[in-house]
This record gives sequence, C-alpha cells and structure tokens, in this order.
Amino acid sequence: MLLEIKDLHASINGKEILKGINLEVNPGEVHAIMGPNGSGKSTLSSVLVGNPAFEVTKGSITYQGKNLLDMSPEDRSHEGIFLSFQYPVEIPGVSMVNFMRAAVNEQRKYKGLAPLSASEFLKLMREKRSIVELDNKLANRSVNEGFSGGEKKRNEIFQMAMLEPQLSILDETDSGLDIDALRIVAEGVNKLKTSETSYIVITHYQRLLDYIKPDIVHVLYKGRIVKTAGPELALELEKRGYDWIKEEIGE
Repeated sequence: MLLEIKDLHASINGKEILKGINLEVNPGEVHAIMGPNGSGKSTLSSVLVGNPAFEVTKGSITYQGKNLLDMSPEDRSHEGIFLSFQYPVEIPGVSMVNFMRAAVNEQRKYKGLAPLSASEFLKLMREKRSIVELDNKLANRSVNEGFSGGEKKRNEIFQMAMLEPQLSILDETDSGLDIDALRIVAEGVNKLKTSETSYIVITHYQRLLDYIKPDIVHVLYKGRIVKTAGPELALELEKRGYDWIKEEIGE
C-alpha cells in the first residue's frame, strides 16, 4: 500500500475540519475526492503535504510504510509527494529553469544521487516540457509571473513531470480552466501515469474526470468520507448534486 490514512482529525485555529478520515491508496490507483465547499477537501491535501497552519489532533498517515506526520514538508516532497495547487503562486525574479534545477537536484541529493549537469538538466526539461505542451518562452520566464490560469496549471503539471512523484495530489486543478487547457493538463497527467504512480484528484466537477479516469470516487462531507464507489458515483453527483447524499446519511 502506498498511503494509509486512519481516523485522521485536523484543525485550523482551533476549529476541527477533518473529523475522522479513513483512506487507502495503492500504487497505480486514481482516487477522486468530491464534496461540497467547506467539506475539508483542501484541508486534506494541506495536511498530506505538511502545511503548518493545520494541526493533526488524532489519527495516523502512513506513506510507503513510514510515518508521514513525522516528516517535514521538504522530506515529504523528496519522498515523492507532490501537490498541484488550486491557485499556483508567482515567484518574481526566479527563472523557471533555475527553480526546477534546484528542485530536481535537491531531490537527487536527498536520494544520494549526483546533481544533473546543465546539459543533462536541459535535455530532461525539453523532454518533459513537450508532455504538457509548455512553450519554451514560458519555461524561460520567472515562475508563473504573468502566466494565464491555464499556463500556471500547465506549469504545475510540467513540474510534476520533472519531479516524477509517486503520489500526486491535484487540488481543484480544473478550477478556472477552459476546455482546451483542461484537456492539455489532463493529457499531461495521463501520459505521466504508470502502474507505480498514484493520484488523488480533488474536484467539484465530473468534467475533469472525463479526462482523468478515477478508479475510486469518494464523497467528503463535513470532514468525513461518507460514501465510496466507482466512477459511476461522480456521474451521479453531477446529475443529482449532494442533497441525496445528505438524505442517505440521515441529514
């Protein structure tokens, strides 16, 4: 098993958001997490990557047999966890090339590997850039500076391609994307998918799941996973909304 979450409770500023999450992710699986606003979806992704604003008050997270909650955010990244943000930040004055070279070589250092030379790195960058159709001009600019919403999301998937994580968390990656940008981002994800890599796709909408096919769909509601089923669950949510879920759990 790649990831095992047991009875996870987490709070921010003393307010409990996650109220007993249980989730198991195996290598090669795509899990979609859906749910209404405020149900705890983004909190879950923040806790997984170690955002210090959130306090885990109960429960455990095991990643590749290790206690994830004991790891710093940097070590979680080096161990192969990647988060694609809903709203990627701009980093003026830092070129994409330098940013990615530092990130890739830090990861290699953590694994006891020699850093990539400039020519090796540029070759890798060219190869990965083509996966998400990232323009060369964008790759030479500052990180996300002046990028459109679609370009920022494409850039995130490019970063994912460069770092080759084992667990990628896509937190509402489809937010604000037009259909062409959505297709390119989703196709990039699909090209990177292997039998060893897993994805947690957090989304409100079925349309992303038309491109990135989930194996398992979970409904997160009021801090708990209240329903788990196959891809048909996402289609049903698209048709019927969330009210029937509330009725089903007796609300």
